[in-house]
Order: sequence, then C-alpha cells, then structure tokens
Amino acid sequence: MSKRILIVDDSPSIRQMVEMTLKTASYDVTAAPDGQAAFELCQKSQFDFVLTDQNMPRMDGITLIKSLRGLATFSKTPIIVLTTEASDTLKMQGKAAGATGWMVKPFDPKKLLDVVAKVLG
Repeated sequence: MSKRILIVDDSPSIRQMVEMTLKTASYDVTAAPDGQAAFELCQKSQFDFVLTDQNMPRMDGITLIKSLRGLATFSKTPIIVLTTEASDTLKMQGKAAGATGWMVKPFDPKKLLDVVAKVLG
C-alpha cells in the first residue's frame, strides 16, 4: 500500500511539480490549493504525510499545522513546510506549531524525496 501524501500550495505550478516528483516515487498524492481546503480534506481522510506552503489565502501553513495537531488522527503525522520563507523567527513559529521540518523553495526533487522517505521511515 503506497503512502498517502497531502500537498498544500496556492501555486498550481508548485503543486504540479511536487505532485509529479512524489508520484514518480509511487506515492499516492492529493493536492489542496490552501490551508482551509487541506484542513477540510483532513477531517474526512487520513494522510501519512503533509507538505504545506506557508503563505496561502484563507489559511496559512502555520495555522494549518496548529489545526491539524488539534485532530487526534494528525497528532503524530509528519508535516513539512515547503516555502520561500527562510527567517528563523518563522521557522521557530513552525516548530512551535508542530512542524516536523522546514524546506525552502525552490526545492531539489531528489532532496524532497529523501526528506519524505526519511520522515515516513
């Protein structure tokens, strides 16, 4: 059974690149255009891993992480932030919210796959 991954990004091109990268490694990928849509999906479905952008309309990445950590089914799910934001302050806020890790765009497909494989262990 392939691992289910949710990717959350308001940029259609980023969603497409990440989705293609993950599908080449045989992951089952679902995409959401913002944090609110992702949270609604997560209330109905379980995912093994969540990869989220930070800056999005309706609900940003850190708010999404806090919301997901409030759901029992997502209390231990790995959540990585993939964003253009690289400030230590924001990274600390992400960690405090419950983020498993932080990656800065543009991403290297091989590095992304390595990170996903590592957190899904």
